[in-house]
Amino acid sequence: MKNQMTQTLENLIKIPSPTGYDLEIVPYIKEKVQEMGIETTLLNKGAILARIPGESDEAILFSAHVDTLGAMVKEIKSNGRLKVSMLGGCPWVSLDAENCVVRTSSDKRINGTFQGTKPSVHIDGGEVAKTERDENTTELVLDEKVSTKEEVEKLGIEVGDFVFVDPRFTALPNGFIKTRYLDDKASVAVLLEAIAALKEAKLANTVFFFISTYEEVGHGASAGIPENVREFIAVDMGAPGNNQNSSEFAVNICAKDSSGPYDLGIRDRLVNLCKEHEIPYKIDIYPFYGSDASASLRAGHDIRTGLIGPGVFASHAYERTHIESMEATLNLVVEYAKKGLK
Repeated sequence: MKNQMTQTLENLIKIPSPTGYDLEIVPYIKEKVQEMGIETTLLNKGAILARIPGESDEAILFSAHVDTLGAMVKEIKSNGRLKVSMLGGCPWVSLDAENCVVRTSSDKRINGTFQGTKPSVHIDGGEVAKTERDENTTELVLDEKVSTKEEVEKLGIEVGDFVFVDPRFTALPNGFIKTRYLDDKASVAVLLEAIAALKEAKLANTVFFFISTYEEVGHGASAGIPENVREFIAVDMGAPGNNQNSSEFAVNICAKDSSGPYDLGIRDRLVNLCKEHEIPYKIDIYPFYGSDASASLRAGHDIRTGLIGPGVFASHAYERTHIESMEATLNLVVEYAKKGLK
């Protein structure tokens, strides 16, 4: 039986939300937060800002982003297949043989599959494996009787239509969770559970929860940060893998990413809370990474920043985490919010 946070995650994963398309996911999350009796604001760019008041108006803000990777129709080919433009940094090779859905401007959903332009061993032989995958060697094959550009256009498909990749959500009895878009819907699930845990708490400081859009393209939290925020902690995926210290079974605390180091004082407090409350943790550095906290700093906000999150293996592809990592992240968010600014 799935626990509550796993079910929350599955519900989020199954709502498509590639960056630039938030018509379904934002209203869903906003309603869930409002059902908990929390003051909620929908910002102009689509982000959700929830507020739990504290004794002091000086505030801590936790963020997670709900936008994911995806694609857009770039070209309708003369053979009835589609060329796509990537949304975010998804490895082309990870799309091989993945089911997907094209959403038309009239909200019609049309199924298809990503394939290489040389997909058949019986026709293309060794070229199937040898061909490097990129925008010119990957195409979207529609599950419709079409073989010309005109036939595709009659379906209502146009350049600019969004493409949703099947996330293939799987939750195993031993706690492993495999799916696309754990980046960053695992953290959104964590923050929804944190709101539920803190909604009636007596807090020393006001706490904001910022659910951003457009993080995958770099400007998610560049605007909309309240002026009374003193500390901004991005809750985003940790990245276990080759030569990394991160873990799928702990909360991961980022010391530095490609935008530079995070605030040392915040990092020390995060580590001390983990030690005090026996929360498993790892500290790591990510060479190809930026967060909503990074975007906020680049936009000129005078804040101190931190970055924590559950460990997500194979980031930006078919990802995996463990419920223990999400629970550790949840526990650290809750304890940090209770501790308040120091």
